[in-house]
Amino acid sequence: MRRFASFRQFYPFYLDEHRHCTSRRLHFLGSCGVLCLLAAALGTGHWGFAVAAVACGYGFAWVGHFFFEKNRPATFRHPLYSLMGDWVMFVDILRGRVRI
Repeated sequence: MRRFASFRQFYPFYLDEHRHCTSRRLHFLGSCGVLCLLAAALGTGHWGFAVAAVACGYGFAWVGHFFFEKNRPATFRHPLYSLMGDWVMFVDILRGRVRI
């Protein structure tokens, strides 16, 4: 297993694991779903939406990895950096730095 001393070192690896545009799109959709479901949880007080947010985020991402990237999600090896990578890539997509 590859080791990273910082997120700055990890992020290029993370992007390399997300080369397929459909995978990046699925990650983006999953992240949008997470934000909507968390807003629903906060707005309604029904915390089942928060559980659904986790399932939504990982579900979309893992479909991208297993069916399009054909690789293992970095979540299994680097859970914290992977979670950070999801949100940095989400913002980079919004800013036009990463193409979908």
